[in-house]
Amino acid sequence: MPQNDSRHWSQRITETSNALDLEPGVFTWNDPHKIALSLKYSADSSQRRKAEPFVSAMAMLNFYINRAGKHLPVQQREVLEKAKDELRVLYGKPRHSG
Repeated sequence: MPQNDSRHWSQRITETSNALDLEPGVFTWNDPHKIALSLKYSADSSQRRKAEPFVSAMAMLNFYINRAGKHLPVQQREVLEKAKDELRVLYGKPRHSG
């Protein structure tokens, strides 16, 4: 795989795998609740997901956070971590302690 392609494989996976159909830029938004609502909508309406909606939505969020790694600004990482709790609330799951 050429060097340039290897840096963008996660974007390709996100767009073409049996993942969710996400709203453009969802992970760049500044509102954790809005991000969670969008992920929930995508997971609930997806015909491509293989797991339950909550698991699929949380997996996509974690995938993005992990792939962005050290390149994800601290402030945006905090927003996305808060979006995880918002997602748990929307699906009636307990909030993460810690």
